[in-house]
Amino acid sequence: MMARPTKEGRDMTDHNASPETAHDVPEQGVETSGQEAPGMNETGGETLEETTPEARIEALEAEVAELKDRWVRSEAESQNIRARAKRDIEDARQYAIQKFARDVVEAADNLERGLASLPAKTEGEDVLITKLREGIEGTQRSFLGILERNGITCEDPTGKPFDANLHQAMAEQPSDQHPSGHVMQAWTPAWLLKGRLLKPAMVVVAKGEPAAAPQGVDTTA
Repeated sequence: MMARPTKEGRDMTDHNASPETAHDVPEQGVETSGQEAPGMNETGGETLEETTPEARIEALEAEVAELKDRWVRSEAESQNIRARAKRDIEDARQYAIQKFARDVVEAADNLERGLASLPAKTEGEDVLITKLREGIEGTQRSFLGILERNGITCEDPTGKPFDANLHQAMAEQPSDQHPSGHVMQAWTPAWLLKGRLLKPAMVVVAKGEPAAAPQGVDTTA
């Protein structure tokens, strides 16, 4: 007959069990994996998998709207930059001769002064003076034509209201023939290059007399 194992023998057998067998069953309450609980992120909030489709669509639509707004603003700014560059190039092309044009109109003013220095035309005047006048007038007409073809024009302000943007007042005098504040005499015309002022007109402005106070009205108050 075989001997039955004693209690001490069974205890020794349990004690000598392999480590692998001893650790097969995890202890209760001990976390066995670094994985988080499903549906939770590091902060304890819901993950994207639990976001509703409607909320996800709304977030994507808001992102698309923001990107579209940025694109529209960027495109508008680009168009403004292109427009400014085009305008600057056009201005540079049109007004590149501005300094030269100022010098040229000085010659035109000198021709006018030369004509004004000649005696007034009279019947039977000296032939030499007549030919001199005709020569200067012909040169002046030709010169002004060349200037006009290149965008340089002159304006005679006589009789027009004084404009500080175009006229330079050299004197102010009373006048019975011109309203107060109007140009009664222009020493030189106003010169412009394609509408932009080159040289202001030097003018004499009419000054009106103070209006007489009506009789019977107390003006000392």
